[in-house]
Amino acid sequence: MDRSDHRTSASVEDLLRLHAPQVLGALVRRYGHFDPAEDSVQEALIAAARQWPQDGVPENPRGWLIRVASRRLTDRLRSDAARRRREETAAALTPADAFVAPPPGEGRAPSEDDTLTLLFLCCHPALSPAAQIALTLRAVGGLTTAEIARALLAPEATVAQRISRAKRAVRGADFRPPEPADRDQRLAAVLQVLYLIFNEGYTATAGPALHRTDLAREAIRLTRSVRRLLPREGRVTGLLALMVLTEARAPARTGPGGELIPLDAQDRALWDRTAIAEGTALAEEALSQGPAGDYQLQAAVAALHDEAERAEDTDWPQILALYDLLVRRTPDPAAALGRAVAVAMVHGPRAGLAEVDALARPLAGRHRFDAVRGHLLERAGERDAARAAYLAAADATLSEPEARYLRGRADRLGA
Repeated sequence: MDRSDHRTSASVEDLLRLHAPQVLGALVRRYGHFDPAEDSVQEALIAAARQWPQDGVPENPRGWLIRVASRRLTDRLRSDAARRRREETAAALTPADAFVAPPPGEGRAPSEDDTLTLLFLCCHPALSPAAQIALTLRAVGGLTTAEIARALLAPEATVAQRISRAKRAVRGADFRPPEPADRDQRLAAVLQVLYLIFNEGYTATAGPALHRTDLAREAIRLTRSVRRLLPREGRVTGLLALMVLTEARAPARTGPGGELIPLDAQDRALWDRTAIAEGTALAEEALSQGPAGDYQLQAAVAALHDEAERAEDTDWPQILALYDLLVRRTPDPAAALGRAVAVAMVHGPRAGLAEVDALARPLAGRHRFDAVRGHLLERAGERDAARAAYLAAADATLSEPEARYLRGRADRLGA
């Protein structure tokens, strides 16, 4: 495959990931039948992946996908005798050209509404929090079962069963925006899902690329949609601030060959200052919208990193104070690991190592634990132990750029 073919394939893949939740939302809204609708969308995506690189991307890619997926779904439903009458009634009430393009003047709003409604449907109160997250990552985020399993630190078979049960549970549920009281109950799960989608986009858990721009931007877009719905909700504003501030550093995170560049070595001139200004304003607004929650505190940490012109200018004592508040609120090992780094930056690597070692049991097998431990061991002058930790981290990650970076650190210490 030459370079132009690769770019074409990449652009088609980006389009498909962008439109997949919108197409699924349109089908579920019109027909119901969540599970067969998703299967039909997957078939349409496969057809597009085969045809578009050869024939060209259609003028209205979303309409093309909706039309093909609708035909596949119609065939599925018509093959089921028990649902034949219901399907024929639905087909008779829907104009044949309604699946080709949105009516004039509607633009992108219907697809955005469908995606947002789908997001809240996946967080239906009939589902457990774990099932809500898994289903939303699948239907809205477009992640594979394996990617979801890695994001949730769960066995792939368990996640597959969870998704299957969740689809059955929402079968027949009304596809419409939730009422305000119901919406507020689902919000925590919605925000957690959006955060996981963003994290998978910002640092992919597997594959050749460190950054999956499409996923990160989709998470930000959906979070903006939720904020338009709930503009005074501090958790939503805080999460959006955190995403915008984090994504602002993306241009400096990799080198010309896609290699990982750590935060303290990044060229900060490449950071998106417009995004940093927006994210900082959002973080300040979020802190004014009620008690400081997890997302607001993490956004405040991100703002302190982004405001430092040089790595050595970072206000680590303030970051440590924010982490102290965060770990008191949430017994999250990942937050405690972030706090351990802040402890090391304020009180020295030995103090940080004591904090890290206390997390060995909850973080066993997670590459970030060994990566942080290796970094602090290196700063403490324990080269052999640091090298072993870096190699353990490299073996534990499925991200190729992260593995190369970690092995490079180990090789340097070995030399």
